[in-house]
Amino acid sequence: MFATRMRDTAFKRVLRSLPLGAELQLQGPFGVMTLDKAESRPAVLLAGGIGITPFRSMIVEASKEKWQRPLWLFYSNRRQEDAPFLSELKENQTNNSNYKLIATLSEPERSRPTWTGETGYINIAMLTKYLGELTSSIYYTAGPPPMVAAMLEMLGKGGVR
Repeated sequence: MFATRMRDTAFKRVLRSLPLGAELQLQGPFGVMTLDKAESRPAVLLAGGIGITPFRSMIVEASKEKWQRPLWLFYSNRRQEDAPFLSELKENQTNNSNYKLIATLSEPERSRPTWTGETGYINIAMLTKYLGELTSSIYYTAGPPPMVAAMLEMLGKGGVR
């Protein structure tokens, strides 16, 4: 699956103007981002915005394969309307009791309908509220570069190595 956020850039304007079914030649993604099936520690996924894309695939596979490994997704967006795959990610919780979604909005007042979930940015207090002890899990993060940098710094300060 290819997913992107449609912003007003030259590339996205061309992409938006293409007819349905147009063929594209793309490169990437680069690197490897998969859940290690041999790993038994709980996996904690920290996602921001369109960075959810690789995690969506992991969650779908874990639900389909009925993995027993605990899987936590902390998913941050400005508004509900900005959250790709949010309804699907919520639905996956009914198919996999080992998967938990904690969605948070940084601008809930701008969201329609009214938001009743977590608010603010992903932080140590939020992780501790749901996970308890932080250092026994393995962490993955994807999103805008400043968000990923903030997550890595936060985890380091929280004793995660």
